Order: sequence, then structure tokens, then C-alpha cells
Amino acid sequence: MTRLLAALILILLAPMTQAEMAPRDGWSVTATDKGYDALIDAVKAAAKANKMGVVTQAGPTGAAANRGITIPGNRVIGLFNNVYAVNILNLSTAAMIEAPIRMYVTENQDGTATLSYKLPSTVFAPYMAEAGPELETLAAELDAIFATISAEAAK
Repeated sequence: MTRLLAALILILLAPMTQAEMAPRDGWSVTATDKGYDALIDAVKAAAKANKMGVVTQAGPTGAAANRGITIPGNRVIGLFNNVYAVNILNLSTAAMIEAPIRMYVTENQDGTATLSYKLPSTVFAPYMAEAGPELETLAAELDAIFATISAEAAK
């Protein structure tokens, strides 16, 4: 009975002890002073200003709330540009599975939000041998664009 009670308590507390995003290899992780909704809006505005379209958005926060479950804000925003899509597709059909590149907005316990994403050069790395140096060039350009979007959104 004691083990069952302990397990139940851990299950119930798990959402409240969600870890904040930590730096990891091949990622950009930027803590901001912005709130969750403000950072989402800032990412969209910065993407538009840098000629990247918002292609997808998804997150469990709203659906969880509809089920009566409260979790920290969590949104994945997929960004891309058709010029890059066509150019990458011409180099590697398989590489297009990686588009759009996703930016990840997560709400922190203190009410601020963090912006994270895998570097495009990391995302496209498995296709470099197949696609050649042109894909490396495009991925480096996307690295710079996503860094600019991140910096603009975070300020």
C-alpha cells in the first residue's frame, strides 16, 4: 500500500516538477524575460520579418486544459520558406522530411518562457553526404536566419 501511495504521489507531482529546457548539443536554447504568449507572438513576428513562414503550430497545453489538466505552456512552431524548400528538395528528397524547422516555446515556472530549436545544420546533417556541399551552404544560411529570428524574438 505504501508503494502504491508513493507511486500515485509521484504521478500527480510529475507535471509540477517539469524541468526547464537545458542547453544541449546541436541546439540553441535561449531563456527570455518574456511571458509564454508574448514569446510566441515575438517568434511569429520575427519569422515574418526574416521572410520565414509559419507553416505549423502544435502543443499540448490547450488540449490538456480541455481535459482538466494544467501543464506549463508548450508550443512548437514550424518555420520555413519555399525558396529553401525547393532548393533542398532539388538536392535531397529525403532531407525534406525535416522541413519545417521547429522552434519550441516553453513556459518556465517563474512565468518567463524559453525559446529552443535544433540548429538547421544539425537537422540536415544526416543528408550532407547525399546532397553535397550545397546543402551545407543552405543549412548554414538557415542557421544564420534562425539565430536572427531567435535574437529578435528574445529581445
